[in-house]
Amino acid sequence: MEIELNQTFLTDFVLVGFTTDPVLRLVFFVLFLVSYTLTLSGNLGLMALIYLDSRLHTPMYFFVGSLSFLDIWYSSVYTPRILYDCVSKTNVMSLAGCATQLFFSCVMAYSECFLLAAMAYDRYVAICNPLLYATAMPKKLCIQLVVASYVAGFVNAIIHTGNTFHLRFCGDNTINHFFCDAPPLVKMVCDDTRVYELILASVVGCYVLATSALILGSYIGIVAAIVRIRSAAGRRKAFSTCSAHLISVSLFYGSLILMYSRPSSLHTPNWDKANALFYTVVNPLVNPMIYSLRNKDVKAAFKKVLGRFFALK
Repeated sequence: MEIELNQTFLTDFVLVGFTTDPVLRLVFFVLFLVSYTLTLSGNLGLMALIYLDSRLHTPMYFFVGSLSFLDIWYSSVYTPRILYDCVSKTNVMSLAGCATQLFFSCVMAYSECFLLAAMAYDRYVAICNPLLYATAMPKKLCIQLVVASYVAGFVNAIIHTGNTFHLRFCGDNTINHFFCDAPPLVKMVCDDTRVYELILASVVGCYVLATSALILGSYIGIVAAIVRIRSAAGRRKAFSTCSAHLISVSLFYGSLILMYSRPSSLHTPNWDKANALFYTVVNPLVNPMIYSLRNKDVKAAFKKVLGRFFALK
C-alpha cells in the first residue's frame, strides 16, 4: 500500500471468488477444470475440423473458426485464475495484475462484439445475395473484418483500462468477485466517479449499441429476404443458417448488457458473479456446441475425419 497525505492507497487486491469454504472450493476447482478442458477441446476440435475439411472452407466457417480461436483466449483470461484461487490461501492480485486482467478481458469482450457483428453481416450477404456471396465475401475481406475486430477490441480496452486505473483505490482491498472487473473496483475508488462512470457508459454504450445496431440491421434484411422465399423448406433452411449465431449473440450480448447497463449502485456481488459467468465461462464453452450439434456440414466433417483416423489404424 502507498500512503500519501494520511491517505492509504491500495496496491494489491484480494479476490473473494465464489466461496471461502474449503470443500466447496475443491468442488468449484473440479467443475471449472472440467469446464476449461471442454472449452479448449471443443473450440480446438471445431477449428481442426474447419481446417481439415475443404467443404468448410467458406466465409461462414472462417468466422466460426475465428470465434473459436477468440473464445479459447477469452476463457483463458479468467479460468486459470479461478482455478488458482480455488487452491490458493491468499488470493492476492497486484494492482498491475488486476489492470492486466481487466485489459485483456476488455480486449476479448469488445473483439467478440465486433466479430459477432461481422458474422451477422456475413449471414446477411449469404441469404440476401446468395449468387454473389463468393465475390461479395472474398477471403481478404473476411481476414480484414477479423483483424478490424481485434483492433477495435484493443483500442477500446486501452480506453476502458486507462479510464479505470487512473483512479485511486483506498479502503478495504477485498474484491467480492472472481476477477478484476470495473463494477467492484469502482466501489473502492477514493475519487469522485461521476466522470468515470459517464465515460464508461459512453464507451460501452457507443460500441455495444453500434455493433448491436449492425446485427439488428442485418437481421431485419435477413427476415425480409426469408419472407420473400416461397417454399417453407427454403425458409427453414435459410433460418437454420442463422439460428446458431442468434443463440450465441443472445447469450453474449444479453449477459453483457445486463452487467454494464446498470449504475454501480445497483450492482450486488452475487448477481454480478452469476451474470459474469455467462460471458466469461459459459459462452466460450457452449459456442462450439451451438455451431456444431445441429450443423449437418460439421457433423459430416467430423464423421469424415473419424473415418480417416480409424482407416489409418
